[in-house]
Amino acid sequence: MERNINLRDNQRELIEKFGVFMDRSGMSPAEGRVLGLLAVADVTELTFDEIHETLGLSKGAVSNALNRLQNLNRIEYITKPGDRKRYFRLELKSWEKMARDKFKASSEIGNIYLEILEQRTSSTPEFNEGLARLVSFMNFMRRELPMLFAKWERENS
Repeated sequence: MERNINLRDNQRELIEKFGVFMDRSGMSPAEGRVLGLLAVADVTELTFDEIHETLGLSKGAVSNALNRLQNLNRIEYITKPGDRKRYFRLELKSWEKMARDKFKASSEIGNIYLEILEQRTSSTPEFNEGLARLVSFMNFMRRELPMLFAKWERENS
């Protein structure tokens, strides 16, 4: 028997706010709303049906969102003894590795932008200047981020 997940108005507003933000960040609205629900619900592990009923999304949208979010390591599922259902929850253990991986990827794309800049024609100085600023910023981030991570670790250990 499914639980009835009752959300307060402020929780519903946060789910929508989170969904809009994630939509702007490249996720589907359904994915953002599922993440928002798993973050704000008073119950931290929800079944497929609870997510479907609480958000009012189609089963297909929920299924697609859950599959993609699992593939992105944003959520995980657990099972409970004697219960065949899967319970979905936020994946909170690997966020630091994901953040470091994203920064590493941005460093790699910075190197590619530098190669592009070196191959650019001089007939587009305004574009080249913008690209040079982007490369400069990415190099700055590559130097500074390890220190920020170290500082954060010192303050949170």
